[in-house]
Amino acid sequence: MKVWELTNASLDQARRRLKRESKTRRKEEMKILWWVSLVFVITNVGALAEEPQLSSPRVVFQTNYGDIEFGFYPSVAPKTVDHIFKLVRLGCYNTNHFFRVDRGFVAQVADVASGRSAPMNEEQRKEAEKTIVGEFSEVKHVRGILSMGRYSDPDSAQSSFSILLGDAPHLDGQYAIFGKVTKGDETLRKLEELPTRREGIFVMPVERITILSSYYYDTELESCEQERGILKRRLAASAVEIERQRMKCFP
Repeated sequence: MKVWELTNASLDQARRRLKRESKTRRKEEMKILWWVSLVFVITNVGALAEEPQLSSPRVVFQTNYGDIEFGFYPSVAPKTVDHIFKLVRLGCYNTNHFFRVDRGFVAQVADVASGRSAPMNEEQRKEAEKTIVGEFSEVKHVRGILSMGRYSDPDSAQSSFSILLGDAPHLDGQYAIFGKVTKGDETLRKLEELPTRREGIFVMPVERITILSSYYYDTELESCEQERGILKRRLAASAVEIERQRMKCFP
């Protein structure tokens, strides 16, 4: 009888110990889960904070190696965006070229005042010769980013800009980022494969990479056109169905 009582007592102690250990383990697991969740939230919020919002306009450069489409960050560099978009609307980048293609680093568009093969009119030249204040930000220089070229003066940017072909953290905070490529990475990869030559610090393509023409459009208006087309088709289908029902019920 005593052995039985002792065994029961031992079992009760073991159960209580397991219960305590289970509670402790659950607390530790919950603590770990809480920390993991906190790190996840902080990481993702940081990533979202670093990714600015693109505005709805898009610009397309049609080159002799394919198209490159890009959008703007007006919340990051409003004056730069206004200036570049005006140059596009005036047709200033037409017949211009990429004077620099450094694989894994940048593809740089020439200054329109000296890089075009076609002459400029007075309005184009006036806008092209403007200098823009350096709108430096915390946005990172990674592949696809558009970043203004300039001289040593931080406020000397005009119309030349680079498309990043790789990550370049040493440029962060030194050059004004104003947008990013939205389509055309396959064109950029073609440019990176072209033969180049080195002139001083610049790696330049052997053959001219011409911006044959450029155009712009608004993604919001494109979306409206699509929705209007869908609505028209639905209305047409409804009209057909109404007529079918009328013919059936009122022959």
